Amino acid sequence: MQKPTIRAVLSVASAAGALLLPAGDAVAAGLYFTDRGVRPSSRGGAYIAGGDDLGAIAYNPAGVYEAGTQVLFDVGLFEWRSRHTRQAIVRQVDPNTGEPTGASFVQTMDPVTGSAPVLPIPTLAASFKVDPRWVVWGGMWAPYAALSSYPEQVNGMPAPQRYALLTLEGSALALLGVGAAYAPSPEWRFGAGLGALVGTFNSRMVVSGCLPERMFCAPEDPEWDIHSELSVAPIVAPTGQLGALFVPTPRWRVGLAFQLPIWVRAPAKFRARLPAAPVFERAVQEGEDADVAFDLPWVLRAGVEARVVDDLRVELGLGVEGWSMHDDILVEPDGVVLRNVAGFPEAFRVPAVSFPRRFENSLSARLGGEYSFDLAGARWDLRAGVSLEQSAVPPEYLSVLTIDATKLTTAAGLGVHLGRWRLDASYAHAFAADVRVDPRKARLPQVSPVRANPPEDPNTINGGAYSARANVVGLGVAYTFEAAGSGVTRPAARAAAP
Repeated sequence: MQKPTIRAVLSVASAAGALLLPAGDAVAAGLYFTDRGVRPSSRGGAYIAGGDDLGAIAYNPAGVYEAGTQVLFDVGLFEWRSRHTRQAIVRQVDPNTGEPTGASFVQTMDPVTGSAPVLPIPTLAASFKVDPRWVVWGGMWAPYAALSSYPEQVNGMPAPQRYALLTLEGSALALLGVGAAYAPSPEWRFGAGLGALVGTFNSRMVVSGCLPERMFCAPEDPEWDIHSELSVAPIVAPTGQLGALFVPTPRWRVGLAFQLPIWVRAPAKFRARLPAAPVFERAVQEGEDADVAFDLPWVLRAGVEARVVDDLRVELGLGVEGWSMHDDILVEPDGVVLRNVAGFPEAFRVPAVSFPRRFENSLSARLGGEYSFDLAGARWDLRAGVSLEQSAVPPEYLSVLTIDATKLTTAAGLGVHLGRWRLDASYAHAFAADVRVDPRKARLPQVSPVRANPPEDPNTINGGAYSARANVVGLGVAYTFEAAGSGVTRPAARAAAP
């Protein structure tokens, strides 16, 4: 059989990409909720040492060496639901002076349900064996995360979570990357990749035009609500990854991988519908440009896979994610001015706004594997796995914008080999722990773009109860033109070769 060329492999990948383009908005934004990829996720994400196809591009690029010349396309249908019951501290105010009386109580508001469209989240990748020791690859993949939306009204009243989020609809983020894997000996594989987070991030929420210290108003009076939309685009944020595999014997594999941080620095557009309050009756917004900055974490993964029983592979994996670098989201308006706001300067320049995140480093553990057997003239792979992930969000900073909690995910899957083809299917369910944020300990302040300095006692908007869960159904196909490793053999095998 004639050896396939790079052009042939990329032609197949381009054809798959053409089918994928209409679903461009399916790629996810925000924090991921489960491990990604059809075959890797069916093993509970335990794919650092055992990854041996193009699914490894998101886990350990060294594993891509064993893909050889291959094309992979898969999609995960991510179904997500959440529920939030907000609680807030209500402080009584003297109706004559507007001054606090010192009395306060906890108010429990109507619950809201968050949802996300069930759209295919893809992996598209191709690799080419350029030499018995070298494999190069390129691909696109996206995290399994929710484009969450919440109601604008509940029981005819403005929704209680509106100051944190209304919707992320319109966001589209993915990782694009290229890389190479090298096998200098039968025992070692090394891999590296360069890529970028690309796409757009769009969010709608409500901020407040009320300044109680200057105006006779209540912070959450709907008359003072400013409906805002922030569109961050284009995002092109570079990153990279390194990986290694050590295979001391055919029975054991040890993997280590490091994902570099992602530093997002991107232009944005800020649009607002100003309040109905008389203070803003003649007000207009001039300009809409802004700059947005935030950091996404580095990730360190390690895994050990055992193949001590014929046809059975079991891997234990550990991970550390450096979410402590995700401290704030900074939005700096560029010449955005409010004019004709009563009691303000004629031209009020909107100040920078910082959204506190205060995330923390998180740990995770994964156990999974697969068992291969012959049935009905085909080779089958039965897969299963489980993962436990610690939340990166301290409860006092949790909000509906990014609901995260300690998660237990169970998964199962099936693969069938038909000649050079492999067809995969998977299912995973993420059980997330319920979280309650004491409104007295909540730390996310209500945002006001007309306030230059934060108040000493801000109105917080994230107290209450949170719950979430997710289901993922995945389908995938891989075609291998040529397996890797034909020129990298163990010394015993070389001695026996003619």
